[in-house]
Order: sequence, then C-alpha cells, then structure tokens
Amino acid sequence: MTGRDGFLLVDGLSGIDAAEWDALARDDGVVAPALSHAFLHTLEDTGCVGRGTGWTPRHATLWCDGRLAAAMPLYEKQHSYGEYVFDWAWAEAYARHGLPYYPKWLAAVPFTPLPGRRLLGRDTEARRALLHAVLEHVRDSRHSSFHLLLPTDEEAGWLRDAGLLIRQGVQFHWTNTGYRDFDDFLVGLNHEKRKKIRQERRRSAAHGLDLCWLDGHTASSDDWAFFFRCYATTYALHRSTPYLNARFFSGLARRQPETVRLLIAARAGQPVASAFFLCDRRTLYGRYWGAIEHLPFLHFELCYYQAIEYCIRHGLAIFEGGAQGEHKLARGLLPVTTRSAHWIADPRFRHAVNDYLARETAGVELYLDELTERTPFRLQPPSR
Repeated sequence: MTGRDGFLLVDGLSGIDAAEWDALARDDGVVAPALSHAFLHTLEDTGCVGRGTGWTPRHATLWCDGRLAAAMPLYEKQHSYGEYVFDWAWAEAYARHGLPYYPKWLAAVPFTPLPGRRLLGRDTEARRALLHAVLEHVRDSRHSSFHLLLPTDEEAGWLRDAGLLIRQGVQFHWTNTGYRDFDDFLVGLNHEKRKKIRQERRRSAAHGLDLCWLDGHTASSDDWAFFFRCYATTYALHRSTPYLNARFFSGLARRQPETVRLLIAARAGQPVASAFFLCDRRTLYGRYWGAIEHLPFLHFELCYYQAIEYCIRHGLAIFEGGAQGEHKLARGLLPVTTRSAHWIADPRFRHAVNDYLARETAGVELYLDELTERTPFRLQPPSR
C-alpha cells in the first residue's frame, strides 16, 4: 500500500500489514481478540467469510503518507445471518414492497457479538475522518443500508450526531470486584441464587469429569478436532449449520495462541464436552460450547462457573457471556446496554424504522429496569 493516500476499500486483510492494523485496534494497550488482524484474517483465509458466504470483505481504510491512519472491519452482506443484531423484519418489509434490501453494508466482527471499537485509528481525528468517508461512500453506493454493530458509547454518540438511528440491546457480563475465590463470589449473592448454584455445581461434579484448561500453545490437533465435533453438534441440535469451520479454530490457535482458551471435560481420559473462549489481559469472552452426550448442568459448569473461577484465579476484570440469555442473570452476570447504529437509504423506510426503534427502545429500557429489580446479589454487600 506504499504511496496510497486517502480513503480506500480493501478486499481482505492480506492487503494490510498486521502490525499496522493491530496498532490502530489497541485500546488502553489491549487489542480485543476478535478485532485483531489475526482473527479477521483467519476468517478470510479459512473461507468462513468471502466468496460464496454472503460476507464480502470490503474493509474501510484511511491512509496518510502511505501509512494506515484508520480502519474499520466492513463487509457487503447478502443476508443477515451471523450478526446477533437482527434486522430480518426490515428485510421482509423491503421484500413486501418489491425493493431489494441486500446487498447492505455491515461494520461488525463476523459471528461474534463482542462490543468494542469499530472505528480503529491513530487518534480521534483520524477515526472521525474515516467515519465521514465511510458514510459518504455508503450514501453513494446505492445499497439499501449501513449498519454498525456494538460500538463504544463514544462511537455511538458520533454516529447519532451523524444522523444514524441508534438501537439498544442487552448483554450479560460478570464483573470481578476483587473476589478471593468462587465462594467469596457466592457470598455476595442472595440465598436463593447461592443455593441454586451450589446445587447445580454438585450435580455437575457428580458426572465425575476431569476438567482441563488449554490455550493455543497447549491444545493439540486432536483437542481442536474434538472441540469442532462438539461445536457442530450444538448447531445440529438446533437444526442449523455452523458458521465457522474446523480450519478456523486450529488456524486461530496457530496465529494467536495467547488469546484462545479451550476447556475440555473428560471421563477416564476420553473427552465428552468442551467450551471455547477468547481472552485478553482483562476480559474472558465466552463463545461456543458442545457435548457429545447429554449431561445435566454441565453447560452451566463449563460456560459460566468455570469461566468465573478462571477470571478470579487470573485476575481478569470481566467475563462476557455473549449474546442473549436471561438465564445468565441468575448466575451472577448482570445486564449491560449495547448499541448499534443504522442508516437506511430510503426515507420512507428510514422514518418507519425510526418509529419502530423508539418503541423498541422504550421496551428495552423497561426490560432493563425489570432485570435490575431481579438482581441476584444482596442489596447490601457483605463485609469482607
């Protein structure tokens, strides 16, 4: 890219230096694992996005004196699968009026509802300049819409100021307040929730499984093959097809070994279940799980309780439980507000979507109030 200046769409991460991309993605010294060059490039290299998938990489970049000044993961989409912020009803409304909703523009991390920066840049000026260039491009593109999913609050403010419609959502995150161990965490819960969690952990422990945490350095090819079997089984049980393939997981482990975590449950040396996480120095991100036999309460143990213990043991501040899942509240994960931003080309549909979002936002705020009233924690924290 030497000598390039200005705004440019790039058809894949192979055309961008990994160190330059990651330098822009770094936030307070940390690159969120799913925003890294390695993660996004592995999606492309393994065919999870790209030709034939409905995800066409068209990453937005801003160049100055031949160097990358700002960037955004951007895709042309031919469907709405794998986004976790659902606009199927909007697409159906377009279809009912004989209008094409696809292709559309999407700024997001594919298949990963991880909130964080979407406008990556050297400084605020470069990030805002990129946003201006992207919006100018999408308005001239004749596509139906542009959607930016799960930005930071700061970015959501910029997008609102630029005239985009803001949509609210809810995720469930666990926060480490300095717990000494899992029992210390349980002390802060109300009696009912504390009793339920202990019962669930006892019933999971009765399966007699050995649990082992691995990372990209220590997990073997057999471990990754077994995990993919579990992952695919989970999708099959829901009559669906996996978004990611086996090559993605093993490829990411090679490219970014320090950010992947694999938890395997085995009986007499034979694995029966596993869970996959991403990790940086402050956050553990729950992603996928599966089992080859039905074992009651094992899902809660592997996906929540072991994850919380891992965070406490390693001093991580947050465990992100992923999209949806009100059942997470009873297990100590509290609701947080997420946002997405939407630009609709057709003024009639833009007005209709704006009205819909006003009603939806009111409903989300009532839902958050209800969840807050149902907190699993004691109203008064116990003394330490």
